[in-house]
Amino acid sequence: SGLRSDACVGDAVGCRHVVGSVMQEGDAVKTIRLTAAQALVRFLDAQYVSFDGERTKLVHGVFAVFGHGNVVGLGEALVEADHNLVLYQGHNEQGMAHAAIAFAKQKKRRQICAVTSSIGPGATNMVTAAATATVNRIPVLLLPGDVFACRQPDPVLQQIEHARDPTITANDAFKPVSVYWDRVARPEQLITACLNAVRTLVDPAAAGAVTVCLPQDVQAEAWDYPEEFLSERTWDVGRVRPFLESVDSVADAFASARRPLVIAGGGVRYSLAGEELAALCEATGAPFAETQAGKGVLAWDHPLNLGGIGVTGGAAANRIAAEADLVLAVGTRLGDFTTASKSAFRNPDVRFLSINVNGFDAHKMGARPMKCDARVGLQLLRAALEARGYRSDGADETAEAIAAWREEVDGLYGSIHDKVGDGTALSQTGVLGLLNEELLPRDAVIVGSSGSIPGDLQRLWRSREPDGYHVEYGYSCMGYEISGAFGVKLAEPEREVVALVGDGSYVMLHSELLTAVREGTKIIVVVFDNSGYQCIDNLQTSQGISSYATYFRARDASGRLDGPTVPLDFAANARSYGALGFSARTEGELRSAMEAALGASKPSVVDIKVAAKSMSGGYGSWWRVGVPEVSPSERVRAAYEAAKRESRFARPY
Repeated sequence: SGLRSDACVGDAVGCRHVVGSVMQEGDAVKTIRLTAAQALVRFLDAQYVSFDGERTKLVHGVFAVFGHGNVVGLGEALVEADHNLVLYQGHNEQGMAHAAIAFAKQKKRRQICAVTSSIGPGATNMVTAAATATVNRIPVLLLPGDVFACRQPDPVLQQIEHARDPTITANDAFKPVSVYWDRVARPEQLITACLNAVRTLVDPAAAGAVTVCLPQDVQAEAWDYPEEFLSERTWDVGRVRPFLESVDSVADAFASARRPLVIAGGGVRYSLAGEELAALCEATGAPFAETQAGKGVLAWDHPLNLGGIGVTGGAAANRIAAEADLVLAVGTRLGDFTTASKSAFRNPDVRFLSINVNGFDAHKMGARPMKCDARVGLQLLRAALEARGYRSDGADETAEAIAAWREEVDGLYGSIHDKVGDGTALSQTGVLGLLNEELLPRDAVIVGSSGSIPGDLQRLWRSREPDGYHVEYGYSCMGYEISGAFGVKLAEPEREVVALVGDGSYVMLHSELLTAVREGTKIIVVVFDNSGYQCIDNLQTSQGISSYATYFRARDASGRLDGPTVPLDFAANARSYGALGFSARTEGELRSAMEAALGASKPSVVDIKVAAKSMSGGYGSWWRVGVPEVSPSERVRAAYEAAKRESRFARPY
């Protein structure tokens, strides 16, 4: 069977390198004199990763916003040196780092981009992106400039001084949001920093933000670097196999269940395990539900696909989850939206199993784990269950739930207009239906992240082709969408890439639209303008709190933010950057705008005015938020009591 039954599975990552010449005993180590920045560029350019026998160049390119903290050191190396790294000029450090994250995600974590910034605000702008990468288990290499290691010119421009600890800089802010962090205080330290950085970046169990801080003076200091360090190096990423005992243990538990449920997370996508997921579910009759990261690994109309689960899930998955007596979580970190704050699974006898390469995630919800690659784990578990002759019971209920849910989605998609006062406006769910109809045959990639749109996407969007659904929802980071679309387009230039973004997120960060225009990279940005942060307004009012400071309203004569809604023209904004801009107020205008955008060769923005509160509902899920225990509002007090009642159904761990 190829199972490992020894005491340790070993490291899943190894490396091999190619040296230009063979040295005999007694020879001096062959070196080349370079600055630390020059050596870093040569090192990154020579790294490769091998997965399933396919060898890929690890670092595609470098995103940069140059400032005084990096332009003279690393900037010189990128501009003057001979290398094969593509240099992309970004326009906001967070934005370009999000583009790098999206690139790596779309490449299934096999290829990455590095990101460099100046010191101070340029560096700290990337902290949010570092958190986005680490939460979502996506590799990205961040190279922020830092203050002088020698300290001679202290305090330099943009330096934060700590009177009792001069070793602390703004870059220490990256520590809690990075999976690996280092500061290269001497040029020779670059060697271990680089090797440890890449070791972490290619490890599927440790993926996230890797931060290597580069003091300004050290970037420019020269040292005699060994040629071996700079030579071509291939990192072999193996598929981690489980212990034999864990396969038997998980199979025994699964085989005792009558109504099992499988949850497909991002690990299924990154391990290329869609076929194995289908084979397991078809062999056992167990239905599967999708997380945001796992959505799209199998087509929406697979007969066992329940769709999205949890707070942003649909009625089918949430109904089956409530009654399941066993849950197998595959490649998911089981965030609170997936588990409905651990309240989705209401069967008092429910048990949890997991297949996950990351041991921290594998043990969540008190699960019995198989710590291994998702594809390997699914293959072995299916074989073990087939040997036991296992078949689950709930086929009729599963089919009924799926049929009812698909009818519900048809209804939401078919109603594109929403009553507003005496007139009508486009509804958010209806617009998504129209876009789904237009984009599904084109093998397009949609990109989303924040607001109410990801909830509607996880519930309603019908994905067919692999990797056509790209939604960042681990960190739900506003501003990811447009930057992410640019990164996805770099990863798959042959596909249409469409960012679905709310008006609030567009306003917060759309700088990389200019990057796309400058690069001649076609992306389509669809803006859902509902005049504010409607998903937060929904949360606010659902807990009894008065609606306030969630719409984009001007201040009125009384001094409150209750004046008229501020009109915004996102199409005009796009045209000011050199992109195409289209406005849509009716179904006909929307169809025409999408036809023009899809037929264009440059970036486009489609500005759609949609009715407020025209998104989908919660479908029986609960999300725990901190409702005030005391309040002058009777409605808030009632919401607190309701939350207390609901929390009784939530598992404590």
